[in-house]
Amino acid sequence: MSQVTDEDNNKPAVVQFSGVVVTMDEYGEMIPLPYAAIGIKNSARGTYSETDGFFSIVAQIGDTLVFSRLGFETSEHAIPDTLDSQYYSWYQVMAQGDLLLPEAVIYPWPDKDHYKIEFLALDVSNELRQRAEKNLAAEVLQRMQHEVAGDGRNSFQLEQARSFEEFKYSGQYKPQKIFDVVAWSQFIKAWKRGDFKRKKKK
Repeated sequence: MSQVTDEDNNKPAVVQFSGVVVTMDEYGEMIPLPYAAIGIKNSARGTYSETDGFFSIVAQIGDTLVFSRLGFETSEHAIPDTLDSQYYSWYQVMAQGDLLLPEAVIYPWPDKDHYKIEFLALDVSNELRQRAEKNLAAEVLQRMQHEVAGDGRNSFQLEQARSFEEFKYSGQYKPQKIFDVVAWSQFIKAWKRGDFKRKKKK
């Protein structure tokens, strides 16, 4: 980037603002925070942090950059007007915040009066009670745990883990489990338990 200076004081008017966005994990360690939005306040210009938390944007002296991400507290940082270089680096730490959504109550009836009528006429026979107990059985809940899709947070965590895995082994072969002693031990134990036997259909 060519040097752009203020003719009055011979200081850079435009800087290459680069840095890393990080956060603290549950163990108190700093980890990169990907996909954080970095925008210049009161403008439509911005960028986002990559999978390793790195970002870079061209800004002007005195601009205020806003760091935001869903589930984290928004932070601001102003580029100081005392810079003598056209390059400026920053290490932004973002803290997790609480996201409160307004309460939404959904009723399958037009109003509360209709709800009372339907509730009083509700069939609570033994057949319905047995059906409820069957649906709440331990094996049913365990099966649902693997079949029901996760929410947005779980999906994002899985996608983030997959991206980190690809980035970690980029340009090289992934380690093969065929030489993993622990994996072979788990396989042999599972074989002895009969985990691979075909179960008879009821």
